[in-house]
Amino acid sequence: MTTTENDTDAAEVPAPGIAPRPVIGQLPQYAAGKPPVVVEGLQSYKLSSNENPFPPLPAVLDAINEAATVNRYPDPLSTALRNELSTFLDVPAEDIVTGGGSLGALNQLLATFAGQNPDGAADEVIYPWRSFEAYPISVGLAGARSVQVPLNSDGTHNLAAMAEAVTERTKVILLCTPNNPTGPVLTTAQVEDFLRRIPTNIIVVIDEAYEDFVRDDDAVNGVEMYRKHPNVVVLRTFSKGAGLAGLRVGYSIAHAPITEHLRVAAVPFAVSTIAEQAAVASLRHHEQIVERIQGLVAERTRVVEGLEALGWSIPAAQGNFVWLALGENTPEFAALAGEQALAVRAFGNEGVRVTIGEEEANTRFLALCATYTKGPRVS
Repeated sequence: MTTTENDTDAAEVPAPGIAPRPVIGQLPQYAAGKPPVVVEGLQSYKLSSNENPFPPLPAVLDAINEAATVNRYPDPLSTALRNELSTFLDVPAEDIVTGGGSLGALNQLLATFAGQNPDGAADEVIYPWRSFEAYPISVGLAGARSVQVPLNSDGTHNLAAMAEAVTERTKVILLCTPNNPTGPVLTTAQVEDFLRRIPTNIIVVIDEAYEDFVRDDDAVNGVEMYRKHPNVVVLRTFSKGAGLAGLRVGYSIAHAPITEHLRVAAVPFAVSTIAEQAAVASLRHHEQIVERIQGLVAERTRVVEGLEALGWSIPAAQGNFVWLALGENTPEFAALAGEQALAVRAFGNEGVRVTIGEEEANTRFLALCATYTKGPRVS
């Protein structure tokens, strides 16, 4: 069939009466990290997305090649991966539901437990702000209402205010630890105290997308909280530490009264066979992945200590990124980074998140910070 010029013109004319749901116009658009600009004489580095700068392990790449049968549907339950995770985490396989990254797992949860009710009132989902920018999009698309609780000045969750925000309409609370984009973790004591204040019929999600990078001994462990609290759901992903961001494989962990409903809302075949086998191989070579992650943690320490030596004040960094609370200077700093062939993630007039990347990229970032005089300083 040939497309004529008239056909093309007709396709460009909006169909009358077609409109999205009203909520679509009220939601922010997700902004992925931009690639770096090309600067002559400089190697470009992308520090705008919280990706692992290194490829998967050779053994994982082998598993990807061996699993490259794409004419068949994947196992909708990701049985091999759930069984491997069951052994690795010492949790029942039935308590694990896979999804397209931890965000896919979150969307399944919200679609199941939060939305619009027959009486027209929307359920409420409480989360810290600023936090993962997909939260308001996911909550809105589920039909629920966002209740955003501002962070403390040091980039940590204001758990007291989050507890006070609970109403009879609250169905889900999201905790992001380490918090993206600011970096601090929640401690075990903080979360235990928080859970004592939350009714047990409210789901508390502990989003641990960056748990591979946490080195704080007091940091909460979501799996341990799930073992003790039936209303806790844990989100994790292979995108960060294992370097599988492009394959989109994550999962939730929750008790049977939650997972039995989650499986109904789970997107069929969301995790491809290739992604599943890559994740399984990553678990079987976990020690080697930890070695790679430790190298990034060492680079994070170098960057943090370098910033502190320059007099910068930044929140405690426990993810694979650092946060610069630059306020109105955010666009200027991002532009200067671009001139150095560094792509960083600017958040309006709030601040800049910089992913820990290759050694040369981190060194160049520190050199920029050494010359920039408008950053947040230690008082």
